[in-house]
Amino acid sequence: MSEQYKKCIEACYLCAAACDNCAASCLEEKNLEMMRECIRMDMQCANICRLAAQFMALKSESAKQLCQLCAEICQKCGDECGKHQHDHCQACSKACHHCAEQCRQMAA
Repeated sequence: MSEQYKKCIEACYLCAAACDNCAASCLEEKNLEMMRECIRMDMQCANICRLAAQFMALKSESAKQLCQLCAEICQKCGDECGKHQHDHCQACSKACHHCAEQCRQMAA
């Protein structure tokens, strides 16, 4: 497996874990209504990240297209999480933006 694949797969799994943690932590916040979009994006992002990582590991011919879509969703999720000051949201935003960058490189 190429070094580029490894870096992107790792970024995808780290992002998925950050998104899962963020969603679970958001559910414990007092103003749940304010966190609704963050939770929704976290769930979508975690799923596409895991799928993209799996497709890369399988050396699928569709991996590049999936990485392009993953990059778009990670960017949106990172932007949404970045709006919130909670530590879990800020950590998630950072992981999402890093993953988006790795996926864009992979898709190029």
